[in-house]
Amino acid sequence: MTDGLVSIITTLYNSGDFIERTIKSVLAQTYTNWEMVITDDCSVDDGPSVVESYAAADPRIRLVRLSSNGGPGVARNNSIMEAKGQYIAFLDSDDTWMPDKLERELELMKSTGCGVVYSSYLTCDENDRITGLVECKNRVCYWRIVCDNAIGFLTMMYDRKVTGLVLLPEIRKRQDWGLNILLLRKCRVAYGVKKPLASYRIRNNSVSSAKFPLIKFNIAIYHDILGYSRLKSVLTFIFVFLPFYLGKKSINRFKSFFRRRYS
Repeated sequence: MTDGLVSIITTLYNSGDFIERTIKSVLAQTYTNWEMVITDDCSVDDGPSVVESYAAADPRIRLVRLSSNGGPGVARNNSIMEAKGQYIAFLDSDDTWMPDKLERELELMKSTGCGVVYSSYLTCDENDRITGLVECKNRVCYWRIVCDNAIGFLTMMYDRKVTGLVLLPEIRKRQDWGLNILLLRKCRVAYGVKKPLASYRIRNNSVSSAKFPLIKFNIAIYHDILGYSRLKSVLTFIFVFLPFYLGKKSINRFKSFFRRRYS
């Protein structure tokens, strides 16, 4: 492990149209002590070739290829196992960061002494049009992350010196929420930067774009990660997760409407 180094964990799967913008947002970071470990999950487009061209020009960028498609959790864990940094941050191959993302979050991490930080983020469509703002809370504690994933994964970063090396649960979906739960189980609280420091792209065919099929994976988090019984997992999803999730969405929609109406 290299002190002060940020390892940026990126998965690549058929994102040839977007990966260049993702890499450029990393190259533009004001904090320059980073490495970008990109695991290709058997893409069939030109994404890996784009990464290879940038890796040839900048040794901080590395491409690792999987021999078979394993899904986002497997690919992210592969990058984590290849990582050398003290800090682990996550950026998918169709999302981007603001130039001061790493600098601002590292400052917050050092000032609070916490092991996990995150920020607010923008949402955009496939043509880079801004569609919304997701405002983060100042702090998220363990009980809150169990209720609903209140941390945008593309903004999250953790310190291995505080939490140890923590891998994602290798389930097909919602493994990002599972990792946040595991991290806050260790350090109990995470802190957020209110300024939006990233942009999350909503794609029509993305794994997370269809919400209804995710229900069974949400329930699996309670059963497989927290060890709840099947009945308790279902009841927790209905009476805890859904009210938090729907309330959060309603508030965000109201805030977006208010900004558009009065800006």
